[in-house]
Amino acid sequence: MRRFLKILFIIPLLYIVIIPVYMARSTNSMPCGGIVVDISDSADYHFVTKRQLLNLAYGNSSGIAGKPVKEVSVSAIENRINGLRELKKAEAYITVDGIVHIFVVQRNPVMRVIPGSGGDYFVDEEGVVMRRRNLYNPRLHIVEGNVNISQAMLNGVSVLDTIIKNSILKDIYHLVIYINDDKFWSAQIDQIYVDGNNEINLIPRVGNQLIHLGTAENYEGKLRNLEAFYDKVLPEVGWNKYSLINLEYKDQIVCKKRDNQK
Repeated sequence: MRRFLKILFIIPLLYIVIIPVYMARSTNSMPCGGIVVDISDSADYHFVTKRQLLNLAYGNSSGIAGKPVKEVSVSAIENRINGLRELKKAEAYITVDGIVHIFVVQRNPVMRVIPGSGGDYFVDEEGVVMRRRNLYNPRLHIVEGNVNISQAMLNGVSVLDTIIKNSILKDIYHLVIYINDDKFWSAQIDQIYVDGNNEINLIPRVGNQLIHLGTAENYEGKLRNLEAFYDKVLPEVGWNKYSLINLEYKDQIVCKKRDNQK
């Protein structure tokens, strides 16, 4: 009885050990059946295409279909695809049927940055900068003017990283996140402009005036004051009465009338 129980114990153990080895050898000897690409958020963003990913997967070869699976390096494929800054995540693996699967997740941009010195970039929710490489433009708040994209940022260092010093982009990032999370301001603010004094101007979608925020310090309080001004004052005097609304002074709003206004 005891011997019988031992046999019953050994058989499943052998199955657990031998079958994976057999399957691995069998899979390695079979020809590769091709590549399947899955871009998880392709309905939301269009930073990369299946063709682009396939070209990276093939590398210098014309294709991998028909090659023995053991000659296909999924780690090399994954490394090449991970070179795309537009991707937050990329994985490559081979299933038992010999198919190479590529799964990618694109970065989620929160703003578009167009420095006065040139260039065109997106910044994602993690503060990572990526170049705008194609004509696709998601609907984002645009930041222009005296902003600098450093080489460290281009190398993948987040604008939020502590090694990034004296960059107004960090303040702009937090301001944009605040605006995006607020239903009113997300609909109201169109563009953000940084002037030569590193002070921030907001360009609204409604009303033909410039909103001077000043520095990013206490931007939440400044925008709360502006919302109250929008709610109580502008409906009375008219949305086009002022050419400038200045929020830089603490707990004050200073307005400049248009030249044709009395």
